[in-house]
This record gives sequence, C-alpha cells and structure tokens, in this order.
Amino acid sequence: MTDAIEGYIFYEIAALLVLAAGAGFVGLLLRQPLIVSFIAVGIVAGPSMLDIAQSDEQIDLLAELGIAVLLFLVGLKLDFNLVRTLGPVALVTGLGQVIFTTVFGFLIALALGLDPRTAIYVAIALTFSSTIIIVKLLSDKREIDALHGRIALGFLIVQDIVVVIAMIVLSAIGVGGSGDAALTDILRVLGYGVAMLGAVALFIRYIANPLVERLSLAPELLVSFAIGWAALLAALGHYLGFGKELGGLLAGVSLASTPFREAIAARLASLRDFLLLFFFIALGASLDLSVLGASVGPALVLSLFVLIGNPLIVLVIMGLMGYRNRTGFLAGLTVAQISEFSLIFMAMGVTIGHVTEAALGLVTLVGLVTIAASTYMITYSHWIYDRMEPVLGFFERQDVGRLREDALSDAQPHDVILFGLGRYGLGIGAALKDAGLRVLGVDFSPEAVRHARGRGYDVVFGDATDPEFLAHLPLRSVAWLVMAVPEHNTGLTHDEPRLALLRAARDLGYTGKVAVAAHRDQTVEALSQANADLVMMPYRDAAIAAAEMILDGRSLQYAAPPDPDGQKELIT
Repeated sequence: MTDAIEGYIFYEIAALLVLAAGAGFVGLLLRQPLIVSFIAVGIVAGPSMLDIAQSDEQIDLLAELGIAVLLFLVGLKLDFNLVRTLGPVALVTGLGQVIFTTVFGFLIALALGLDPRTAIYVAIALTFSSTIIIVKLLSDKREIDALHGRIALGFLIVQDIVVVIAMIVLSAIGVGGSGDAALTDILRVLGYGVAMLGAVALFIRYIANPLVERLSLAPELLVSFAIGWAALLAALGHYLGFGKELGGLLAGVSLASTPFREAIAARLASLRDFLLLFFFIALGASLDLSVLGASVGPALVLSLFVLIGNPLIVLVIMGLMGYRNRTGFLAGLTVAQISEFSLIFMAMGVTIGHVTEAALGLVTLVGLVTIAASTYMITYSHWIYDRMEPVLGFFERQDVGRLREDALSDAQPHDVILFGLGRYGLGIGAALKDAGLRVLGVDFSPEAVRHARGRGYDVVFGDATDPEFLAHLPLRSVAWLVMAVPEHNTGLTHDEPRLALLRAARDLGYTGKVAVAAHRDQTVEALSQANADLVMMPYRDAAIAAAEMILDGRSLQYAAPPDPDGQKELIT
C-alpha cells in the first residue's frame, strides 16, 4: 500500500514538472517570467481544472523549503553598502514609494469595499516589487550596471528591509491570542528574536569568514552548507515563534559579509527556482476560480494603481531630487509590479487568520496582471520613453539634474576584469595597475582571493565559467576580460574554461575585448576560432622577450632575483 502511495506521489510530481516545463516554454515565447507560468500550472493542476495536485503535504514541504532558500538569497544580497553608495536616492525613493503605495492603496482598497484589516494587508502587499524579476530583466537588457539599474537595486534593497520589518511585526502579532497572554507571547518572541540576532552578529564577527573560507575549498560542500544553514535557521525561527521566513533571511544576512556570497547565490539560484515552483503551484492550486470571478474588477483597479501609481511616484521623487526624467522613468518602471513576497505576506496573513483566501486570491490576480504587464513595460522601456518624453519634461529639475546624475555616473568603473589571481595573473594585474587601469580580480581559490585583496586589488570570489555568476559582474563598463587561469578543466562545466567564458560573456552581451592565456597549440587554435582578441602563451612569450633582450644586448636587469612577491619576475 505504501509503495502504491509513493508511486502515485512520484507520478503526480512528474506530471507537475512536465506541465511546468510546458508552461514555462509558452511563457518564454510570450516573454513572461516563470512566476506567471508556475501559478498558471497550479491553477490548471488544481481542483478547479485537472485536479492533479493532491499531495498537499509533500508540495507544501517543498514550497516551504523554496521560501526558506528564497529568503536566504535575499538576506545574502542585502548589500547595505549599495544603499550607502547611492546615498539619499535609494532611501528616499524606496521609502517614498512604500509610503505612497501603502496610503493610497489602503484608501483604494477601502473604496472597493474591503474591511480595514484586509485593506491594510492588501495595501502593504502592493508595496513590494519583485527583485528576482527586475534583476533578470535588467540583466537580459544589459542595464543592471546602468545608472537607473543601480538606483533600482538600491531602492529594492530598501523594500527588502521593509519586507523584513513587516514580517517581524506580522510574526509577533500572530503568535498570541488576546489580552495579557498575547502581550506575553509577543514579548517572548521579540526576546528570542533579539537573542537570535545577537547570535547571528557573533557568528558574522568571529565565525562566518574563516568557516566559509575553509568550506570554499570544496565548492559542493559550500553549497550543501548554505542549504543546511538556511534550513537550520528557518527551523529554529519556526521553533522560536517568529517563522521560517525570518530564520531563512537571517541565515542569508549572516553570510552576506563574506566574499563568497556571489558564488553561493549563483549556485543556489537554480535550486531556488525549482523549489519555488512548488510554492506557486500550491498557490495556484488553492485558488477557487469560481470565487476569483468576483475579484476581477477590484484586481484590475488595483493593478492599474500599481502599474501607473508606483512608476509615477518614483519619477516625481527622483525629479525633485534632481535626476533626469529619463533616469526616473526607467527606474520607475521597475516597480510596476508586485512581488512573490506579496503572495508570501498574504499567505502568512491567511495562516494567522487575519485575512481570507479571497484576499489572497485578489492579490494573486493583481500579481498575475502586474507581473505580465510590467515585463513588457521594462523590456520595451526605451521605446515607451521615446513616445512619452514630450510630456515628461515637467518632472525634471533643469537646474541640478545634470550635476546630480553625472556625479553618480562617475562612480569609478573598472577597466579590466582579470580571471585567475595566481602568480601569472597577479603579474598581469600589477602591470595594468601601474599603467593606471582599474582591475577587478576574480578567482575560485579563497587563498588567492585573500592574497590579492591584501595586495590592494578589488576582488570577488566566484567561478568564471558559471553564467549566473558572470551576469553579476560589471561587464558593461570594462574594456577587457583577461583570463589567466591554469589550463585544465575546472568550474561547473566540462568545457575548457576559457571557451566557456568566451561563450558566456558574448551571450551576456559583452562587446569588449578578451585576452586569454594558453599553454598548448590546440588550445590556441580553439581560442582563435572562438574569436578571442588576444591569445597569450606565457612560456613562449617570455622566451621571445628573453631572446630579443639577448639579441639587442640589453641589460639583464630583469634577471635579478625576484622581489618577495615575485612581481618583477612575473611582469617579464
């Protein structure tokens, strides 16, 4: 009997995965994010249609793991340095949009006939924009490092902080009953929360860096640790009463200060998307289409509010702060949708008993409409701006706009990204730095990363052959990619790493030049066919340079014993 049940569950999960793949392909053709496709799969597989999704416990378990991993990655990306770098624009725009959407969203929800508690839930849910969708769309358009892209990331981080605060408040409210007992429970949970924050702070201060650096010697172990750490703190958060969501987020925050966060995030992105599939399937399956019919009108009103109101308030605030209307318009379009966090927030409200399934269905409809529409708005943002430019001049302050924007645009970009920080790579880096170029180093060895950072280089830890990691590098601003890694198969793929880097960089829209070091003739030939701009052969090049020195009768000053770091020898 047990084998039959397990077999049925397997068939059910297999059917859901096949449906998800098919719906995802259709969504790809329609240029839609996977969130829309996955919710559609849940609706099709739910009781209102095919009634395939019946293993609620198993699907809910995978969904909870997906939420924990999602919030872990959000915590991992809480880059407070970005908010500080962008200055007031991230804070003012982020908070301004949240306040505007909450206040006017609440008033609109009341006008639509919702009770005050449901109205405030819906209003808060409408404030969150989808970091996943925005980063993906901006990356696809090669605009993640553009001025409006960096500003958008800044106020998305502010929104993420608001999400954290909202979930903390919601968790504290939801733990108690009423009266003195409720107050006692809330104080208990807050006390546990403070204790856990203190423990995480100690972990960050004394343990995180040395532990993760040791684990990074085995990349598979680093990924396993990250998943286990997220699950552990999520379970601990649930046990202490403030929810799996906040536990998972704290796990991410605890590793956000390590130099390995980008590598961890890149490795876990696919797992996050896979597990979130089950959250959205469960969400879609829980929607009653007969009940949703009554929510279509209010959902359209709220969707128009998000699609028009959110970009408008960002445009107004950035205009008042002195940014060009083009920058404000492009940044504003990124918040013209609600987030997966909006759905998680409403689901928490349903669990606590504050709102009904109908309210969750209403917000889900708003999510489907706004995500679908904003995808096209962001994709064709420049075309839309060109047609609306004549009516946008009102929002720009001509006196300070150019100075404000140019000041932020001059934020010292890198000129070269150098992959491989061994002796040869650091030798190239030293010569380039001496020539006045700004070099960003990348290596998958924690020792090399630590050594290069100690030498004053800007360095990130990551796998050059991983396209997910490569997409987070500032490819738009650099003139050269230089690859100086040892010649053997490394990284996530079985391809020659240089060829994998060339293909991935070109796929991401990189149009600059690429220099690659090689040691074998067949590798040189393959790289030349792959359109590498410069193929270097260290031993051959050094031998030719030495022979020229001998023939010219020049001083053999380069043959002197190397300095402690070996740089004079390496440069030659």
